[in-house]
Amino acid sequence: MAPVPPVPVPPSEPRARGRRTLVAALAVLALAAVGAPVAATPAASAAPLQEVMFVGNNWAGTADVIRSRDDYARLGRIDVVPDRAERLREIYLNPVRLAFFLGIRQGPGEGHDQLVDDMYTAPDGTALVVSRPSFADVVSIDLATGRIRWRFPVAGFRSDHMAVSPDGTRVAVSASTGNTVHVLDIVTGRQVGSFATGDKPHENIFTDGGRYLWNMSIGEVNTALDAPWLDWTKGDRRITVVDTRTFEVVKVIDMRDRLDAAGRRDLSDAVRPAVLTPDERTLYFQVSFFHGLVEYDVASDRITRVEELPTNPATSEDRTSWVNDSRHHGMSISPDGGRLCVAGTMDDYATIVDRTTLREGPLVSASKPYWATVSGDGRDCVISEAGADRVTAINFATGQKVASVPVGDHPQRVRIGRLPIGWTPPPAG
Repeated sequence: MAPVPPVPVPPSEPRARGRRTLVAALAVLALAAVGAPVAATPAASAAPLQEVMFVGNNWAGTADVIRSRDDYARLGRIDVVPDRAERLREIYLNPVRLAFFLGIRQGPGEGHDQLVDDMYTAPDGTALVVSRPSFADVVSIDLATGRIRWRFPVAGFRSDHMAVSPDGTRVAVSASTGNTVHVLDIVTGRQVGSFATGDKPHENIFTDGGRYLWNMSIGEVNTALDAPWLDWTKGDRRITVVDTRTFEVVKVIDMRDRLDAAGRRDLSDAVRPAVLTPDERTLYFQVSFFHGLVEYDVASDRITRVEELPTNPATSEDRTSWVNDSRHHGMSISPDGGRLCVAGTMDDYATIVDRTTLREGPLVSASKPYWATVSGDGRDCVISEAGADRVTAINFATGQKVASVPVGDHPQRVRIGRLPIGWTPPPAG
């Protein structure tokens, strides 16, 4: 599909600019009315970059910047909702948007607004691109000033997980109530493509050097219809694979059929966090309500192994008490592909799993671990502990905790990023 054009920037010449400024302002208003992003071209940065980690504090509306290895010390904090008052004013003046906003607060937000879900940095390290579920948008935050460079409202009423292309130029975002994935130019915010998904698109993964994009839809996770016999009420759950040159669907994978063939009719087919091996031949994923992981062979299109992991005796077996149908939520894989890291969300632990045997290592106590990623040096798995407002690093080789640092309110996504060496937080950070 044709790119959505960026909003033109008003001319800055001191003479004869009145009429052009007025025309540009009217163009901004017209495009904003139909949901086009307001783009600004960032100044080129000649500064060398440093690798860091960004931790999204979902309920606080902030992102902590921490070191990507060793002591994981905090370097600063960024406000990712500098336009909070403006967004709330829009929402409260629109009854339909207000109903969804309050529904998000009481449903997936557990009584809180969801202000940051996912984050990636622009290639030059000068901006952080953030999906904000309660505001149903994606924004680019200038890392020097804290101001918004561009904003893209998604289809429907909630934005969710993102993924960045291997070359760093495109970002894909799930519009969870719009059953759509938008693919945006990460610098300008222009939409370069989109495609329809199953119900409630969630995780996104680029493959084959960015040639393909996989989206996992998880269906309805906010109802109390959680008994196994009511699984059919959860909606259309599937993996949609598209060609990122045309955004045409090249494959649809319904894990219901594959799970049934593997003798696991008892498991949900809602694919949650997932990781591919470095050679992209094997997919490991978690599903709703399950304390374990599933192994899927991409070439043969079949499930090869299912591994149940330990349960916590203190965890309630009332499925309606598990957050958004999660039992375990968060996976990463070591750079050599030999070990998996699993966040046992409702069971309050994380563990390193040997990929050959699928046997778990020591269970590292953690409070509502919600995500897992890989440290900058590849040695550790870094999990967010949403219940304790901290991130914790677990060594892939030993399975032992090596560091833990405090962050903001309800950390969820943790992502590697880059910003200029010598960076200091914006004044509002």
